Amino acid sequence: MRLKSVLLTFAIIFLFHSSNVLAQGYKIKTIVIDAGHGGVKPGAAGKYSLEKNVALKVALRLGKKLEEELPGIKIIQIRKTDVDVDWYRRAEIANDAKADLFISIHCNSMGGSDRTTKGTETFVGAYRRINEMDAGLKENEDILKDKDYKKKGTYDPTNPEELIMLSLYKSLYRAKSLALAKMIQKNYTNVNKRVNRGVKEQGLLILQRAAMPSVLTEIGFISNPAEEDYINSAEGQEEIVTAIVNAIKQYKKEIEI
Repeated sequence: MRLKSVLLTFAIIFLFHSSNVLAQGYKIKTIVIDAGHGGVKPGAAGKYSLEKNVALKVALRLGKKLEEELPGIKIIQIRKTDVDVDWYRRAEIANDAKADLFISIHCNSMGGSDRTTKGTETFVGAYRRINEMDAGLKENEDILKDKDYKKKGTYDPTNPEELIMLSLYKSLYRAKSLALAKMIQKNYTNVNKRVNRGVKEQGLLILQRAAMPSVLTEIGFISNPAEEDYINSAEGQEEIVTAIVNAIKQYKKEIEI
């Protein structure tokens, strides 16, 4: 009975949300930008730079450009300095702000002696059991090291009712998240001439708690010497930011009624 009640409740929410958007018109008012890692969690490391520092520089540059080109939209930075913000707080900040978009900036990396892999890829959240999809994902490693991560707001992957409930909730935003992710990748590829590693759906814990369209974009491989130089350079960062801003503009034009 409880499962049926949960399904019915979320079906009502889905229908109400959809009809409300169509009736009132949808406008993007708030965008949250998340610079990945930070503080004692450096993320991936290149020959001379750390993911947390590159992500912060790009995130701050992205926020500034959005404020210049879309002045009517409120921009919220998860962090503006080298601090560690708990993973669950990142989505919580966006949810509390009733944000319309959540964009997380990260750098990719290959282990071992591989220094040739390059390109960009953008992720959207997917609800799957952690041991099926997520254990090998680098972006979850810091979270999974936290023994209390389940107490900090994540779902219980062993509870089928909770999994269904969150899957229904996320279905409100999946299509929009995918649309934005594809636009970001298209700009990286067609404008910046980057290698396109595609759009992927993965069980990224940070995205799973965001109650809005959300993406995590890997701007390049910090383990590749040429890409490390590119993502650390002012020119490279400007190209990356411009690609994301243009994608947001395209998304905004298509999604707003």
